[in-house]
Amino acid sequence: MLVGERVTLRESSARISRASGHSTTISTSSWPEAGILRCPSLSNGSKPSSIGGLARAGETVPGSPSRVDGTFIGQCGLHNFNETSRTAELGIGIGDKDYWGRGYGREAVNLLVEYAFRYRNFRRVWLWVHADNERAIRAYLACGFVEEGRLREHMYSNGRYVDAVYMGILRAERSGDGT
Repeated sequence: MLVGERVTLRESSARISRASGHSTTISTSSWPEAGILRCPSLSNGSKPSSIGGLARAGETVPGSPSRVDGTFIGQCGLHNFNETSRTAELGIGIGDKDYWGRGYGREAVNLLVEYAFRYRNFRRVWLWVHADNERAIRAYLACGFVEEGRLREHMYSNGRYVDAVYMGILRAERSGDGT
């Protein structure tokens, strides 16, 4: 589990207990490594204070952001690992539009990047995004990603061709120590 201020990333197979006594299994249809939840509090109202349960799940990194009540709001994770080059691709999607623009995705991205660099010893994390997704591009830039390239008119979306923007972040850029 990775714990942030407002987001907790949990393994995709985890079951989340709610105050009502019901439990919810995290759905992971498109990115099998992760689901995004709103961060559940412990019974005393505090949040978990440590990172634990960070086992490798095949070639994916588990994670599911959560907020105060444990509501599922999307999916995220690291995949396409290249152990030789020490790189991984990051993917995230917050499907519940009520949670767009509130910082949950940005916090989940920061937690995944920190995990990739600190615990998996990757030196680069990369992603791609539709050029029309300006909100996501601003969030990735705020997390330290830089645009590395574009595939012009790479995808057909909503009746027209759209560029794919490739972005990346290096561990040396994140930590400032060059390692």
